[in-house]
Amino acid sequence: MPTVRYVTVDVFTDTRFSGNPLAVIFGAEKLGDADMQNIAKEFNYSEVTFVLPPKDPANSAEVRIFTPTMEVPFAGHPNVGTAYVLGQQAELFGKPVGEALRFEEKAGLVEVKLTRENGKVTAASIRAPRALEIGSTVDAETVADCLSLDASHIRTENHAPLYASVGLAFVFAELDGLDSLGRAQPDLAAFRKALDKYPGEGLDFPIFLYVRDAARPWHIRARMFSPLDNVPEDPATGSASAALAAYLVETSTDLDGDGQTAITIEQGVEMGRRSIIQLDVTRRDGKVTDVLIGGTCAMVMRGELDC
Repeated sequence: MPTVRYVTVDVFTDTRFSGNPLAVIFGAEKLGDADMQNIAKEFNYSEVTFVLPPKDPANSAEVRIFTPTMEVPFAGHPNVGTAYVLGQQAELFGKPVGEALRFEEKAGLVEVKLTRENGKVTAASIRAPRALEIGSTVDAETVADCLSLDASHIRTENHAPLYASVGLAFVFAELDGLDSLGRAQPDLAAFRKALDKYPGEGLDFPIFLYVRDAARPWHIRARMFSPLDNVPEDPATGSASAALAAYLVETSTDLDGDGQTAITIEQGVEMGRRSIIQLDVTRRDGKVTDVLIGGTCAMVMRGELDC
């Protein structure tokens, strides 16, 4: 029976017991797929990562990401948190840990930059592994039913609810204010109906709701619901934040040409786990070419698992 080490960390926060919790499992080459899925289900976090030796020695590690119900090709907070944890080590698979890491993942190579203060890693930022992909639209009534809201609270002046992705697809919908955002509650039966109606583009119909203030359009409040993936609500969703940021920048008519746009997404407030996700989006010739997802982390626990 193999024994593996684990560390848990809170991501997109500098304060323990806020942000989004993540478990990082070391020695995952000892585990099978079923073991990994069972461990992820046992932790019951939105994601758990498993660190394996890289297939290509030019890379830092292979990282596999599991929700409580499935493996996913990419996710934001697991990459930021895993990089933060690995950055505390002097070496990784026989190589010194420098200022950058490169992870092999199902969605492709993920590049990570570490931020250090007084020699200690305090934050990490990752580059989204894929270009923005815009999928099909979703009717507002379906989204509203899933979140126990009236469809009148979903803003469609800027865009209809739609799928978008930079490695993992979500349904995005803009709401008319913080009051509506605060009242949103997932309806499991409605989510099941929605998945039957709109299958196959992402996880099991995950919805990312957001609100923009005209006075601060690049400081966004958001919530993410994916109850069919055993994630009734997620405190911080880096992959969704990156896709939303890319979509808003690429379709914006208010930006003055090309360049970089800094975006802050605040999530998890309604759960009592406030998270701050920092994004840096680059647009050239009217197209988003790069999305960086970053944030701070806080160590929480460490231990061993007998598998």
